[in-house]
Amino acid sequence: MNFTRPLAAGLLAAAAGIAAAQTAVPEPTELVDAQHCMFCHTPDMPFLAPSFHQIADRYRDKPRAAEQLELKLRLGGRAHWGDTPMPSPAERGGPLSRDDAHRLVQWVLSQ
Repeated sequence: MNFTRPLAAGLLAAAAGIAAAQTAVPEPTELVDAQHCMFCHTPDMPFLAPSFHQIADRYRDKPRAAEQLELKLRLGGRAHWGDTPMPSPAERGGPLSRDDAHRLVQWVLSQ
C-alpha cells in the first residue's frame, strides 16, 4: 500500500494548521472587557447579537467591511443584523479610539 499521498496530505494539513495558528489575531481581552462585548456577543453562538464567528463569516471577504465595522463600533447605530442595534459607546463602556476599534475588528474578522 502506498502511504505517500496520505502522508503528504497529512503534512500539508498540519502545516496549514500551524500557519493559521501563527497568523491568528490575539484577543484584545482588555478592550473586549472594557466595551462589554460579551454582554451581547459570544465567540460561536448567537445570543443577543450575532456571534463573532457569524460576523467574521459575513464580512471577512467584503471590501471596506473592516472600515464599516470600525465605524459601527465607534458610533453604535441601527441594527444590521436582527432587531438589536449596536449600543453607543457611552452605553457600553466609553469612547473607543480608531486604533482600538481597528484592533477589535481585526480580531473579530480573524475568527
